[in-house]
Amino acid sequence: MILANTDTVSMIAVFKEIRVPSRLTTIVEGETLFNDAAALVSFNLILVVYATGSLTVANGIKELLVVALGGSILGAILGYLSLPVFARLNDPLSSLLLTVALALGTFQIGQFLGVSGAVAVVIAGLIFGNLGLSRTQSASDRITLLSFWEYAGFGVNTFIFLLIGIEINPVTLWRILPSILFVILVYQLGRILSVYLLLAALRWFDRPIPLRWQHVMFLGNIKGSLSMALALSIPLTLPGRDNIIALVFGAVLFSLVGQGLSLPWLVKRLNISRVSDAMQEAGQLQIQLIAAKAAQDELDSLLKSGVLPKAVYEELWASYQARVAQSERVLRDLYNQHRTGQVQGDRSRFDAIRRRLFLAEKGAVSDALRKRIVPEDLVQPYIKELDEKLLKLEDD
Repeated sequence: MILANTDTVSMIAVFKEIRVPSRLTTIVEGETLFNDAAALVSFNLILVVYATGSLTVANGIKELLVVALGGSILGAILGYLSLPVFARLNDPLSSLLLTVALALGTFQIGQFLGVSGAVAVVIAGLIFGNLGLSRTQSASDRITLLSFWEYAGFGVNTFIFLLIGIEINPVTLWRILPSILFVILVYQLGRILSVYLLLAALRWFDRPIPLRWQHVMFLGNIKGSLSMALALSIPLTLPGRDNIIALVFGAVLFSLVGQGLSLPWLVKRLNISRVSDAMQEAGQLQIQLIAAKAAQDELDSLLKSGVLPKAVYEELWASYQARVAQSERVLRDLYNQHRTGQVQGDRSRFDAIRRRLFLAEKGAVSDALRKRIVPEDLVQPYIKELDEKLLKLEDD
């Protein structure tokens, strides 16, 4: 269980340097969250068995439901309760303190109630990150929060690596080297079964995952700070605790050095994301368009608040509008060339736009069905047609 999770930080760091399809990034992040939650809950169950001496199947299932579902419900409640408080805060430091209080408070309350505090924090963070940050109108507030938690994550990871280094005895590490190699072989075999065999059955439920992506997911099975944190949390009274910590440290060290260094090479070698000059230009224009639109929104906010005089506002707004018009014109020409067949290949960016539109249609129709605005017998064929269109799109 300790080595069942994957280090998202290392994977995403590689994906930031080398462009990969967004669907692959989403799959990796989702799998990591699921593996982390499963590893934490299973590890807690093992500690219960160690503390009580026995655990029946019924009690194990009950404990699993209480710990996992209880943590999810607690995190959802506290995450939603934090949203109206965050919406009323105008100071970035106060918003930052709210997120710190949410994380620490959620964990402590979860531990007090006997549910998984880690799962509760993850759920609360997902809700706050997806619903809370989008409600703030200040770009500086979002940057402050994201920068703080990025540095906090880096600091925690560094501290865990330092702590595990203090705990490890090099003599013990050398003595159990054969056991470390065996552990590495076992979890790599398990990764082969979970990736290649299980994903082969995915084609019956969803779009199949390309084989090249599966290679990346296999080699991207990098172990990190969570595995070492779980190892350090083993009770001091457990026999062989030092050997377990050394085993985990050796496996993590091999994973970070061997797989972490070879993963960028593999992604480049597989040529997962091929980008033409036309699509490269389109990406740069999209960045300019998004940035200019955001600046115009900020100008509108400054004008309404009285910070900016109207004459200065009009001058700055016009300069950004010129950039917007130029970017929109070139993007329109590229899109028309794509539609007429003058630009071959590289459909993924345009398919990504279509996918968002289809998903928006599907969400609106489903919401209308829940409100009993439209009849179900007419909605189901329409949604089925949208699903077929989504399956035909290339991965973005």
